[in-house]
Amino acid sequence: MAAWPAVPLLINLGGSLLGFVATLTLIPAFKDHFLAARLFGEDLNKASRHPVPEAQGVISGAVFLITLFCFIPVPFLRCFVEEQCAAFPYDEFVELIGSLLAICCMIFLGFADDVLNLRWRHKLLLPTMASLPLLMVYFTNFGNTTIVVPKPFRVLLGMHLDLGILYYVYMGMLAVFCTNAINILAGINGIEAGQSLVIAASIIVFNIVELNGDYRDDHIFSLYFMIPFFFTTLGLFYHNWYPSRVFVGDTFCYFAGMTFAVVGILGHFSKTMLLFFIPQVLNFLYSLPQLFHIIPCPRHRLPRLNPSTGKLEMSYSKFKTKSLSALGTNILKAVKILHIVDVRSGTDEDGEYTECNNMTLINFVIKLIGPTHERNLTLLLLLIQVLGSTIAFSIRYQLVRLFYDV
Repeated sequence: MAAWPAVPLLINLGGSLLGFVATLTLIPAFKDHFLAARLFGEDLNKASRHPVPEAQGVISGAVFLITLFCFIPVPFLRCFVEEQCAAFPYDEFVELIGSLLAICCMIFLGFADDVLNLRWRHKLLLPTMASLPLLMVYFTNFGNTTIVVPKPFRVLLGMHLDLGILYYVYMGMLAVFCTNAINILAGINGIEAGQSLVIAASIIVFNIVELNGDYRDDHIFSLYFMIPFFFTTLGLFYHNWYPSRVFVGDTFCYFAGMTFAVVGILGHFSKTMLLFFIPQVLNFLYSLPQLFHIIPCPRHRLPRLNPSTGKLEMSYSKFKTKSLSALGTNILKAVKILHIVDVRSGTDEDGEYTECNNMTLINFVIKLIGPTHERNLTLLLLLIQVLGSTIAFSIRYQLVRLFYDV
Protein backbone atom coordinates (compact mmCIF):
# COMPACT_ATOMS: atom_id res chain seq x y z
CA MET A 1 0.00 0.00 0.00
CA ALA A 2 2.94 2.31 0.50
CA ALA A 3 3.99 2.68 -3.14
CA TRP A 4 1.10 4.88 -4.30
CA PRO A 5 -0.44 6.41 -1.17
CA ALA A 6 -1.93 9.46 -2.92
CA VAL A 7 -3.69 7.78 -5.84
CA PRO A 8 -5.68 5.19 -3.83
CA LEU A 9 -6.65 7.86 -1.28
CA LEU A 10 -7.91 10.19 -4.02
CA ILE A 11 -9.91 7.38 -5.60
CA ASN A 12 -11.25 6.51 -2.15
CA LEU A 13 -12.26 10.13 -1.60
CA GLY A 14 -14.02 10.25 -4.97
CA GLY A 15 -15.92 7.06 -4.21
CA SER A 16 -16.82 8.43 -0.77
CA LEU A 17 -18.31 11.59 -2.28
CA LEU A 18 -20.42 9.41 -4.57
CA GLY A 19 -21.41 7.42 -1.47
CA PHE A 20 -22.51 10.64 0.21
CA VAL A 21 -24.75 11.53 -2.72
CA ALA A 22 -26.09 7.97 -2.88
CA THR A 23 -26.95 7.97 0.85
CA LEU A 24 -28.67 11.35 0.57
CA THR A 25 -30.75 10.05 -2.34
CA LEU A 26 -31.53 6.49 -1.24
CA ILE A 27 -32.82 7.23 2.26
CA PRO A 28 -35.90 9.23 1.14
CA ALA A 29 -36.33 6.89 -1.85
CA PHE A 30 -36.69 3.87 0.45
CA LYS A 31 -38.87 5.60 3.06
CA ASP A 32 -42.14 4.08 1.84
CA HIS A 33 -40.58 0.61 1.65
CA PHE A 34 -39.63 0.74 5.34
CA LEU A 35 -43.06 2.07 6.30
CA ALA A 36 -44.75 -0.72 4.30
CA ALA A 37 -42.55 -3.29 6.08
CA ARG A 38 -43.63 -1.73 9.41
CA LEU A 39 -40.05 -0.75 10.22
CA PHE A 40 -40.96 2.54 11.82
CA GLY A 41 -41.35 4.14 15.21
CA GLU A 42 -42.68 7.27 16.84
CA ASP A 43 -40.58 10.21 17.98
CA LEU A 44 -41.40 10.28 21.69
CA ASN A 45 -39.95 13.78 22.02
CA LYS A 46 -42.40 15.36 19.59
CA ALA A 47 -45.96 16.52 20.27
CA SER A 48 -47.14 15.09 16.95
CA ARG A 49 -46.62 11.32 16.74
CA HIS A 50 -46.23 10.35 13.09
CA PRO A 51 -44.40 7.21 11.88
CA VAL A 52 -40.67 7.68 11.29
CA PRO A 53 -38.72 5.02 9.31
CA GLU A 54 -36.26 3.12 11.51
CA ALA A 55 -33.04 1.17 10.90
CA GLN A 56 -31.84 3.61 8.23
CA GLY A 57 -28.29 2.77 9.22
CA VAL A 58 -28.68 -0.25 6.97
CA ILE A 59 -28.77 2.09 3.96
CA SER A 60 -25.67 4.06 4.90
CA GLY A 61 -23.98 0.78 5.83
CA ALA A 62 -24.87 -0.81 2.49
CA VAL A 63 -23.55 2.22 0.58
CA PHE A 64 -20.37 2.10 2.68
CA LEU A 65 -19.86 -1.59 1.85
CA ILE A 66 -20.54 -1.10 -1.87
CA THR A 67 -18.07 1.79 -1.95
CA LEU A 68 -15.35 -0.31 -0.35
CA PHE A 69 -16.17 -3.44 -2.36
CA CYS A 70 -15.55 -1.42 -5.52
CA PHE A 71 -12.39 -0.03 -3.92
CA ILE A 72 -10.85 -3.44 -3.05
CA PRO A 73 -8.57 -3.70 -6.15
CA VAL A 74 -7.35 -0.09 -5.96
CA PRO A 75 -4.63 -0.40 -3.26
CA PHE A 76 -3.14 -3.31 -5.24
CA LEU A 77 -3.20 -1.76 -8.73
CA ARG A 78 0.57 -1.71 -8.84
CA CYS A 79 0.50 -5.51 -8.89
CA PHE A 80 -1.87 -5.49 -11.88
CA VAL A 81 -0.46 -2.72 -14.07
CA GLU A 82 3.21 -2.48 -13.09
CA GLU A 83 6.20 -4.72 -12.69
CA GLN A 84 7.18 -3.07 -9.40
CA CYS A 85 5.27 -5.69 -7.40
CA ALA A 86 7.72 -8.46 -6.54
CA ALA A 87 5.04 -10.45 -4.69
CA PHE A 88 1.36 -9.86 -4.14
CA PRO A 89 0.76 -8.49 -0.60
CA TYR A 90 -1.60 -11.22 0.56
CA ASP A 91 -1.39 -10.07 4.19
CA GLU A 92 -2.72 -6.62 3.26
CA PHE A 93 -5.42 -8.17 1.08
CA VAL A 94 -6.56 -10.49 3.89
CA GLU A 95 -6.56 -7.53 6.27
CA LEU A 96 -8.88 -5.58 3.97
CA ILE A 97 -11.24 -8.50 3.27
CA GLY A 98 -11.36 -9.60 6.92
CA SER A 99 -12.22 -6.08 8.05
CA LEU A 100 -15.05 -5.82 5.53
CA LEU A 101 -16.34 -9.22 6.65
CA ALA A 102 -16.45 -8.12 10.30
CA ILE A 103 -18.29 -4.89 9.41
CA CYS A 104 -20.67 -6.72 7.07
CA CYS A 105 -21.50 -9.23 9.83
CA MET A 106 -22.16 -6.41 12.27
CA ILE A 107 -24.51 -4.61 9.87
CA PHE A 108 -26.44 -7.84 9.33
CA LEU A 109 -26.67 -8.58 13.06
CA GLY A 110 -27.62 -4.97 13.82
CA PHE A 111 -30.44 -5.07 11.29
CA ALA A 112 -31.59 -8.37 12.84
CA ASP A 113 -31.70 -6.57 16.20
CA ASP A 114 -33.83 -3.76 14.72
CA VAL A 115 -36.26 -6.26 13.19
CA LEU A 116 -36.40 -8.82 16.02
CA ASN A 117 -35.92 -6.41 18.95
CA LEU A 118 -33.35 -8.57 20.73
CA ARG A 119 -32.60 -8.47 24.47
CA TRP A 120 -29.61 -6.66 25.98
CA ARG A 121 -27.70 -9.87 26.61
CA HIS A 122 -27.81 -10.51 22.86
CA LYS A 123 -26.45 -7.01 22.25
CA LEU A 124 -23.29 -8.12 24.08
CA LEU A 125 -23.07 -11.42 22.23
CA LEU A 126 -23.53 -10.11 18.68
CA PRO A 127 -20.42 -7.86 18.55
CA THR A 128 -18.39 -10.67 20.09
CA MET A 129 -19.37 -13.03 17.26
CA ALA A 130 -18.83 -10.39 14.57
CA SER A 131 -15.34 -9.58 15.91
CA LEU A 132 -14.07 -13.14 15.39
CA PRO A 133 -13.01 -12.56 11.73
CA LEU A 134 -11.18 -9.44 12.91
CA LEU A 135 -9.34 -11.32 15.65
CA MET A 136 -8.39 -14.12 13.23
CA VAL A 137 -6.93 -11.58 10.80
CA TYR A 138 -4.90 -10.06 13.62
CA PHE A 139 -3.71 -13.50 14.69
CA THR A 140 -2.61 -14.60 11.20
CA ASN A 141 -1.11 -11.27 10.07
CA PHE A 142 0.43 -9.92 13.27
CA GLY A 143 0.03 -12.19 16.28
CA ASN A 144 1.91 -9.70 18.48
CA THR A 145 0.48 -9.61 22.00
CA THR A 146 3.32 -7.70 23.66
CA ILE A 147 2.65 -4.20 25.00
CA VAL A 148 4.95 -1.42 26.14
CA VAL A 149 4.47 -0.95 29.89
CA PRO A 150 3.76 2.65 31.04
CA LYS A 151 6.64 4.26 32.95
CA PRO A 152 5.03 4.16 36.44
CA PHE A 153 4.71 0.34 36.27
CA ARG A 154 8.05 -0.56 34.72
CA VAL A 155 9.69 -1.14 38.10
CA LEU A 156 7.24 -3.99 38.69
CA LEU A 157 6.55 -5.30 35.19
CA GLY A 158 9.57 -4.33 33.13
CA MET A 159 9.75 -2.54 29.78
CA HIS A 160 7.52 -4.99 27.87
CA LEU A 161 4.77 -7.40 28.87
CA ASP A 162 3.33 -10.25 26.81
CA LEU A 163 -0.41 -10.46 27.52
CA GLY A 164 -0.96 -13.58 25.42
CA ILE A 165 -4.62 -14.59 25.14
CA LEU A 166 -5.62 -11.61 27.32
CA TYR A 167 -4.74 -9.29 24.44
CA TYR A 168 -7.35 -10.99 22.26
CA VAL A 169 -9.86 -10.73 25.10
CA TYR A 170 -9.09 -7.00 25.23
CA MET A 171 -9.67 -6.61 21.48
CA GLY A 172 -12.95 -8.54 21.65
CA MET A 173 -14.10 -6.37 24.56
CA LEU A 174 -13.08 -3.28 22.60
CA ALA A 175 -15.43 -4.29 19.76
CA VAL A 176 -18.26 -4.87 22.25
CA PHE A 177 -17.64 -1.53 23.94
CA CYS A 178 -17.45 0.51 20.73
CA THR A 179 -20.75 -0.84 19.41
CA ASN A 180 -22.70 -0.48 22.65
CA ALA A 181 -21.11 2.80 23.76
CA ILE A 182 -22.74 4.61 20.84
CA ASN A 183 -25.97 2.68 21.35
CA ILE A 184 -26.45 3.81 24.97
CA LEU A 185 -25.69 7.48 24.24
CA ALA A 186 -28.81 7.89 22.12
CA GLY A 187 -32.42 8.98 22.17
CA ILE A 188 -32.49 12.48 20.70
CA ASN A 189 -32.42 13.53 17.05
CA GLY A 190 -28.97 13.45 15.45
CA ILE A 191 -26.95 12.28 18.45
CA GLU A 192 -25.91 8.81 17.22
CA ALA A 193 -24.83 9.93 13.75
CA GLY A 194 -23.44 13.21 15.11
CA GLN A 195 -21.13 11.67 17.70
CA SER A 196 -19.93 9.13 15.12
CA LEU A 197 -19.13 11.96 12.70
CA VAL A 198 -17.01 13.75 15.32
CA ILE A 199 -15.16 10.53 16.23
CA ALA A 200 -14.57 9.69 12.55
CA ALA A 201 -13.31 13.22 11.81
CA SER A 202 -10.96 12.99 14.81
CA ILE A 203 -9.55 9.67 13.61
CA ILE A 204 -9.09 11.07 10.08
CA VAL A 205 -7.15 14.05 11.46
CA PHE A 206 -5.03 11.73 13.59
CA ASN A 207 -4.32 9.46 10.61
CA ILE A 208 -3.28 12.39 8.41
CA VAL A 209 -0.96 13.77 11.11
CA GLU A 210 0.67 10.34 11.47
CA LEU A 211 1.21 9.76 7.72
CA ASN A 212 4.80 10.99 8.08
CA GLY A 213 5.48 8.65 11.00
CA ASP A 214 6.80 5.11 11.25
CA TYR A 215 3.37 3.47 10.88
CA ARG A 216 2.24 5.17 7.70
CA ASP A 217 0.71 2.05 6.12
CA ASP A 218 -1.48 1.45 9.17
CA HIS A 219 -2.89 4.96 8.99
CA ILE A 220 -3.45 4.74 5.24
CA PHE A 221 -5.40 1.54 5.92
CA SER A 222 -7.49 3.40 8.50
CA LEU A 223 -8.20 6.25 6.07
CA TYR A 224 -9.50 3.75 3.50
CA PHE A 225 -12.33 2.99 5.97
CA MET A 226 -12.79 6.28 7.77
CA ILE A 227 -13.24 8.51 4.70
CA PRO A 228 -16.16 6.49 3.23
CA PHE A 229 -17.63 6.09 6.71
CA PHE A 230 -17.52 9.83 7.32
CA PHE A 231 -19.28 10.75 4.09
CA THR A 232 -21.95 8.04 4.20
CA THR A 233 -22.67 8.97 7.84
CA LEU A 234 -22.85 12.63 6.82
CA GLY A 235 -25.63 11.74 4.38
CA LEU A 236 -27.47 9.85 7.12
CA PHE A 237 -26.92 12.72 9.58
CA TYR A 238 -28.60 15.15 7.16
CA HIS A 239 -31.85 13.15 7.36
CA ASN A 240 -31.47 12.32 11.07
CA TRP A 241 -30.92 15.93 12.20
CA TYR A 242 -33.69 17.72 14.08
CA PRO A 243 -36.51 17.35 13.25
CA SER A 244 -35.55 13.81 12.30
CA ARG A 245 -37.13 12.33 9.17
CA VAL A 246 -35.53 8.93 9.89
CA PHE A 247 -34.09 6.97 12.82
CA VAL A 248 -30.66 5.37 12.44
CA GLY A 249 -31.53 2.27 14.50
CA ASP A 250 -29.24 -0.21 16.24
CA THR A 251 -27.95 -1.14 12.79
CA PHE A 252 -26.01 2.10 12.54
CA CYS A 253 -24.71 1.95 16.13
CA TYR A 254 -23.31 -1.55 15.55
CA PHE A 255 -21.96 -0.63 12.12
CA ALA A 256 -20.23 2.52 13.44
CA GLY A 257 -18.80 0.79 16.50
CA MET A 258 -17.37 -2.13 14.53
CA THR A 259 -15.84 0.21 11.94
CA PHE A 260 -14.06 2.10 14.72
CA ALA A 261 -12.93 -1.18 16.30
CA VAL A 262 -11.57 -2.42 12.95
CA VAL A 263 -9.37 0.63 12.32
CA GLY A 264 -8.30 0.86 15.96
CA ILE A 265 -7.21 -2.79 16.16
CA LEU A 266 -5.71 -3.37 12.71
CA GLY A 267 -4.38 0.20 12.55
CA HIS A 268 -2.61 -0.43 15.87
CA PHE A 269 -3.92 2.66 17.67
CA SER A 270 -6.65 1.19 19.88
CA LYS A 271 -5.57 3.23 22.93
CA THR A 272 -5.68 6.48 20.96
CA MET A 273 -9.06 5.54 19.49
CA LEU A 274 -10.46 4.98 22.98
CA LEU A 275 -9.39 8.52 23.85
CA PHE A 276 -11.81 9.77 21.20
CA PHE A 277 -14.55 7.95 23.16
CA ILE A 278 -14.15 10.05 26.33
CA PRO A 279 -17.84 11.17 26.43
CA GLN A 280 -18.96 7.58 25.73
CA VAL A 281 -16.71 6.25 28.52
CA LEU A 282 -18.13 8.83 30.96
CA ASN A 283 -21.67 7.94 29.87
CA PHE A 284 -20.90 4.23 30.34
CA LEU A 285 -19.48 4.76 33.84
CA TYR A 286 -22.43 6.98 34.82
CA SER A 287 -24.86 4.37 33.47
CA LEU A 288 -23.26 1.34 35.16
CA PRO A 289 -25.74 1.05 38.10
CA GLN A 290 -28.65 0.86 35.65
CA LEU A 291 -26.86 -1.23 33.01
CA PHE A 292 -26.18 -3.91 35.64
CA HIS A 293 -29.70 -3.47 37.06
CA ILE A 294 -28.45 -2.48 40.50
CA ILE A 295 -30.81 0.46 40.00
CA PRO A 296 -33.99 -0.42 38.03
CA CYS A 297 -33.55 0.44 34.36
CA PRO A 298 -36.55 1.20 32.12
CA ARG A 299 -36.51 0.19 28.47
CA HIS A 300 -36.25 3.81 27.27
CA ARG A 301 -34.02 6.25 29.15
CA LEU A 302 -34.36 9.18 26.76
CA PRO A 303 -35.41 12.58 28.16
CA ARG A 304 -39.10 13.42 28.28
CA LEU A 305 -40.84 16.24 26.46
CA ASN A 306 -42.76 18.86 28.39
CA PRO A 307 -45.56 19.70 25.89
CA SER A 308 -46.32 23.03 27.54
CA THR A 309 -42.79 24.39 27.13
CA GLY A 310 -41.57 22.31 24.15
CA LYS A 311 -38.39 21.56 26.08
CA LEU A 312 -36.81 18.28 27.17
CA GLU A 313 -36.60 17.43 30.85
CA MET A 314 -34.91 14.61 32.73
CA SER A 315 -36.66 11.24 32.63
CA TYR A 316 -36.97 9.22 35.82
CA SER A 317 -36.94 5.61 36.95
CA LYS A 318 -39.56 4.95 39.65
CA PHE A 319 -39.52 1.84 41.84
CA LYS A 320 -40.53 0.53 45.25
CA THR A 321 -37.97 1.49 47.88
CA LYS A 322 -38.01 -1.98 49.46
CA SER A 323 -37.20 -3.62 46.11
CA LEU A 324 -33.76 -1.98 46.09
CA SER A 325 -30.78 -4.07 47.23
CA ALA A 326 -28.36 -2.87 49.91
CA LEU A 327 -25.81 -2.09 47.19
CA GLY A 328 -28.38 -0.10 45.23
CA THR A 329 -29.39 1.83 48.36
CA ASN A 330 -25.77 2.75 49.11
CA ILE A 331 -25.14 3.80 45.51
CA LEU A 332 -28.19 6.10 45.57
CA LYS A 333 -27.01 7.64 48.84
CA ALA A 334 -23.55 8.27 47.37
CA VAL A 335 -24.73 9.84 44.10
CA LYS A 336 -27.24 11.98 46.01
CA ILE A 337 -24.49 13.33 48.25
CA LEU A 338 -22.33 14.03 45.18
CA HIS A 339 -25.30 15.77 43.48
CA ILE A 340 -24.81 13.84 40.24
CA VAL A 341 -28.23 12.16 40.34
CA ASP A 342 -31.59 13.64 41.32
CA VAL A 343 -33.10 11.25 43.92
CA ARG A 344 -36.62 11.63 45.27
CA SER A 345 -38.67 9.61 47.76
CA GLY A 346 -42.35 9.52 48.62
CA THR A 347 -45.40 7.43 49.39
CA ASP A 348 -48.29 6.44 47.13
CA GLU A 349 -51.04 3.81 47.18
CA ASP A 350 -48.43 1.05 46.75
CA GLY A 351 -46.33 2.23 49.68
CA GLU A 352 -42.93 3.92 49.77
CA TYR A 353 -41.27 4.61 46.45
CA THR A 354 -38.01 6.09 45.21
CA GLU A 355 -37.28 7.67 41.87
CA CYS A 356 -34.08 8.92 40.31
CA ASN A 357 -33.22 10.41 36.97
CA ASN A 358 -32.10 7.89 34.37
CA MET A 359 -28.33 7.75 34.44
CA THR A 360 -27.27 8.93 31.00
CA LEU A 361 -25.00 11.76 29.95
CA ILE A 362 -28.00 13.35 28.20
CA ASN A 363 -30.02 13.52 31.42
CA PHE A 364 -26.95 14.70 33.36
CA VAL A 365 -26.50 17.62 30.98
CA ILE A 366 -30.17 18.55 31.46
CA LYS A 367 -29.62 18.34 35.23
CA LEU A 368 -26.78 20.86 34.91
CA ILE A 369 -28.39 23.38 32.53
CA GLY A 370 -32.09 22.77 33.12
CA PRO A 371 -34.82 21.95 30.56
CA THR A 372 -33.71 22.73 27.02
CA HIS A 373 -34.83 22.41 23.43
CA GLU A 374 -33.92 19.15 21.71
CA ARG A 375 -31.90 20.81 18.95
CA ASN A 376 -29.86 22.83 21.46
CA LEU A 377 -29.30 19.74 23.60
CA THR A 378 -27.93 17.80 20.62
CA LEU A 379 -25.64 20.70 19.69
CA LEU A 380 -24.33 20.89 23.26
CA LEU A 381 -23.63 17.16 23.37
CA LEU A 382 -21.79 17.34 20.05
CA LEU A 383 -19.71 20.21 21.43
CA ILE A 384 -18.87 17.97 24.40
CA GLN A 385 -17.79 15.32 21.88
CA VAL A 386 -15.55 17.87 20.12
CA LEU A 387 -14.13 18.91 23.50
CA GLY A 388 -13.46 15.24 24.24
CA SER A 389 -11.50 14.91 20.99
CA THR A 390 -9.52 18.06 21.83
CA ILE A 391 -8.60 16.55 25.20
CA ALA A 392 -7.73 13.27 23.44
CA PHE A 393 -5.26 15.02 21.13
CA SER A 394 -3.72 16.83 24.10
CA ILE A 395 -3.24 13.54 25.93
CA ARG A 396 -1.92 11.78 22.82
CA TYR A 397 0.69 14.41 21.94
CA GLN A 398 1.49 16.04 25.30
CA LEU A 399 0.66 14.02 28.43
CA VAL A 400 1.80 10.81 26.74
CA ARG A 401 5.38 11.77 27.63
CA LEU A 402 4.59 11.05 31.27
CA PHE A 403 3.83 7.41 30.46
CA TYR A 404 5.82 6.47 27.37
CA ASP A 405 9.12 7.33 25.67
CA VAL A 406 8.24 9.35 22.54
